[in-house]
Amino acid sequence: MTNMAMLKPGVSFTELTERSHKLPAEFVEQRYGVMMHGIGLCDEYPAILYPEDFIPGAFDYVLEPGMTLCVEAYIGAAGGREGVKLEEQVLITPTGVENLTKCPFDPALMA
Repeated sequence: MTNMAMLKPGVSFTELTERSHKLPAEFVEQRYGVMMHGIGLCDEYPAILYPEDFIPGAFDYVLEPGMTLCVEAYIGAAGGREGVKLEEQVLITPTGVENLTKCPFDPALMA
C-alpha cells in the first residue's frame, strides 16, 4: 500500500525505487525480482527495481495516465516455512492511481 500511494503521473521510475517501502533486512534475500512491473505474461516493462537491484539509467521514465502496473511484494525469510506474496494491478489516472484488483484483503489478517 505504501508503494501504491506514490503512484501518480510524473513520478519517475527512479523516484519510485528511491522512495519505496524498504524491506526489513531479514526479507531482502527472498524479495521478488521487481517491486512493480507492467501487466503481461512475465514481469513486462517497466521493471521498477528494489534499491538493492537498481541500475542507474535503466528503465528510467515517468508514469503517465493510462499506464497499468502490477505492484508486488513477497515477504518471507530465507529458510523460513511461510511467506506472503501479494500483487495488485493498478491503473495510473490523471490524479493518482486506481486499484483494478477486486479481491479485498481479509480483515482478519490485517492486524
